[in-house]
Amino acid sequence: MDQLLAEIRKIPPVTRFVCGSSLGVTGSVILGAVAPYTVLFVKDFVFKRLQLWRLYTAFFFGGGGIQYIFEFVMLYRTVNDLETKSYSNRSADFAWQLFWACGGILATTLPLRTYIFTRPLLVSLIYLYSALAPPGSMTSIMGLLTVPIQYYPYIMIGLDFIMGGPQAAGQAVAGAVVGHAWWWSVWGAGLGGQGPLASYSAAPQWLRNFFGERGPANQPPAAGGTAAGLAQGGVHVTAPRRPAENAGASTGHRWGSGQRLGS
Repeated sequence: MDQLLAEIRKIPPVTRFVCGSSLGVTGSVILGAVAPYTVLFVKDFVFKRLQLWRLYTAFFFGGGGIQYIFEFVMLYRTVNDLETKSYSNRSADFAWQLFWACGGILATTLPLRTYIFTRPLLVSLIYLYSALAPPGSMTSIMGLLTVPIQYYPYIMIGLDFIMGGPQAAGQAVAGAVVGHAWWWSVWGAGLGGQGPLASYSAAPQWLRNFFGERGPANQPPAAGGTAAGLAQGGVHVTAPRRPAENAGASTGHRWGSGQRLGS
């Protein structure tokens, strides 16, 4: 057990929180400790009955089954690569920006009556990751089709539309919009690596103290919007999604996860 805990502590803090939250929320529902309906985002329950925990659980409920395993691996590898490479030694900044990205997802999905934000969150992270990937990086869709990684978020949207219809695609688009806003405002698309909100993207001092990051706040590297340090190339293997089984949650279909080789 001590060895297991030691290995878990090696995982970067934001990655550990995101993936631990996914396992905790999803596992609680699968084991029957929590009713599925209590973890969904229902606007009236959140804002009128003050069931504020739904703002947290709705981002981390992953359904279940084999597709959740694939999606979880995809979430882990994407968040871990961002934190250890693009946000190396800047976990507090990553957490701060991720918090606001979640707020953006909540706002953009309100018209869609979305009950679960897991998919938009994953797409937004993948969009940021693909935007920061070096030129020439490739991704493999289910091991059948290899495409440039910058097209990967759009392929996910297209697959969601084919398999889940406009509702599922709309949620994926909302995630991509937030991911693009994140990339443009912080990293600066065509702005020399500094977006218009880069000066506001640094975490407040109390959060940096919480992560044990001392000294002046760091800024994104001026690399033309590309994060130096992301692996050259890489492969994601994607598994098919299935419709959400919960009739009350309009989440569409779920696609699975990937594994980057050579990182």
